[in-house]
Amino acid sequence: MEVKAGELLKNIYYPSDLRKLNVADLPQVSKELRDYIIDVVSVKGGHFGASLGVVELTVALHYIFNTPTDQLVWDVGHQAYGHKILTGRRENFYTNRIYGGLSGFPKRSESEYDTFGVGHSSTSISAALGMAVANHHKNDKRQHVAIIGDGAMTAGMAFEGLNHAGVEHSNLLVVLNDNCMSIDPNVGALKEYLTDITTSHTYNKMRDDVWKLLGKISKFGPNAQAIASKLENSVKSALLKQSNLFESFKFRYFGPVDGHDVERLAKVLEDLKDIPGPKILHILTRKGKGYEFSENGNQTVWHAPGIFNKETGEIIKVTPASPQSPKYQDVFGHTIVELAEKNPKIMGITPAMPSGCSLNIMMKAMPDRAFDVGIAEQHAVTFSAGLATQGMLPFCNIYSSFMQRAYDQVVHDVALQNLNVVFCLDRGGLAGADGPTHHGAFDIAYFRCIPNMVVSAPMNEEELRNLMYTAQLENKGPFSIRYPRGNGVMINWKLPFKEITVGKGRKIKSGTDIAILSLGHPGNFVVEACELLKETHSIAHYDMRFAKPLDEVLLHEVFSKFDKVITIEDGCIQGGMGSAVLEFMADNGYSARVKRLGIPDKFIEHGEQKELWQECGFDTNAIVETVKEMVAKKNQSLVG
Repeated sequence: MEVKAGELLKNIYYPSDLRKLNVADLPQVSKELRDYIIDVVSVKGGHFGASLGVVELTVALHYIFNTPTDQLVWDVGHQAYGHKILTGRRENFYTNRIYGGLSGFPKRSESEYDTFGVGHSSTSISAALGMAVANHHKNDKRQHVAIIGDGAMTAGMAFEGLNHAGVEHSNLLVVLNDNCMSIDPNVGALKEYLTDITTSHTYNKMRDDVWKLLGKISKFGPNAQAIASKLENSVKSALLKQSNLFESFKFRYFGPVDGHDVERLAKVLEDLKDIPGPKILHILTRKGKGYEFSENGNQTVWHAPGIFNKETGEIIKVTPASPQSPKYQDVFGHTIVELAEKNPKIMGITPAMPSGCSLNIMMKAMPDRAFDVGIAEQHAVTFSAGLATQGMLPFCNIYSSFMQRAYDQVVHDVALQNLNVVFCLDRGGLAGADGPTHHGAFDIAYFRCIPNMVVSAPMNEEELRNLMYTAQLENKGPFSIRYPRGNGVMINWKLPFKEITVGKGRKIKSGTDIAILSLGHPGNFVVEACELLKETHSIAHYDMRFAKPLDEVLLHEVFSKFDKVITIEDGCIQGGMGSAVLEFMADNGYSARVKRLGIPDKFIEHGEQKELWQECGFDTNAIVETVKEMVAKKNQSLVG
């Protein structure tokens, strides 16, 4: 794909090229960088609004700071498209998020300018502080900047980082990119607090005087620190009502500043370089800035709109030739409303992903019973536990990879107390173009080892509905239901509810040559493989439904009849459902050749789900080849 860069951008391969320009050239560079992002993303897809919103900030940061010696840490990595383009990856940017191409997020192995790998939010302050402390220990004078935005400041970890940074006196600048958005609109008291700062007449009256004085600091050379302290003390009392939150963490607070005025940003950043210790610069931006349809349209939709017509703003959807099955997330969204209409105890909880997980359907239908708690997975789980102690039945919907962040809360606050919290784990398995930070590879393994926990996975939309129905019938204790990103397999999915016996699998197909045990959506790959092999191989197929508790009656049947068994799951092989089957076999004295298919013991990069299923060796073709290989080795009884 050939995209023409503007007159200035075409000569910028690295930030050192950018720094050869005059500050008066930066608005033009910003315009050309924004146009380049629009040109590529409109054709290739990807995250959009967040990177447009920080174009000017990106240009100013790389212009003022001596990157990569000075270290930038981008929080919420989908802000970093402009950063990638300015740091040696412009000509390859068209491969962004494509199998074998550039990652959609900063990645240390991809570029020395990517100082810290990011995908999950709210890590920047802690990481940048660690870098700053390490370099202070080495007497290294480089600068360290954490750029936090898109709702990431709402997470507890960000405040943990602030709390520590305030007493370290390290050379750390935190840039708070305040755009009132994560993927969906920001929620909570912090949002209201930042709004109060930006609209305060008292604060804004003082602001211009502060910046006029600040602009003179660099002229005082060695006395800059003393001047900065005097400046701080002289205005603190006037600003205390508005800035006490950040002042309480012992940060010097500066702002708010227009984040789209690149020349002023450059001047402010230049001045802040001369002020030692922890500082926070509060900038105001608009997500989707500079593209009419994203800036003034539905910013949630334009977070990652897919392919679109850049001239008209029309988002291009491929119209299928036949009716399509729904996304699993939408089945969840409609089903929880259906269940909640009949069960007044049900409540829905999500940490900042109401659109991504489709809880927004319930939030619209029942706003007093559905909660977006912000980017705060730990709080989401313990909040759910609190609800459960009072007789409520919380459905806590968290992406599988994000649930990793709340593991202690699951163990300590939910499972230890045997509370009836239903965990709906969206994006279970290989999640696609977002890559290893977002793949839900580990939840089967890390939930299977927790006492009291039910671990289940539906093979299709009907099974998802029935598992959700089962989980709310009576006190089942901690109950997890994991399902993949994307579409299911059923056109007519809204069928009457049926209870599923916990720990009970089902036989899909009888056979005599080999048994295949599947968990979740990959069972559909097995159905396809069985059809391809129906003339040559007799395959028994069992849908396990539960990785815990296991259907021991089913497994006794399998190991009594078959000496060749395949397990398949869209999760890590280590500790997953296949491992559970091997444990059962060993504990019960059976002997068979068992081949486990799933995600191998490595981090899988980004790509389309079908590409990644193939790479990991558990798509339909891989199942076919595995069956052929195992049946051909009739006399072997080795565990694989």
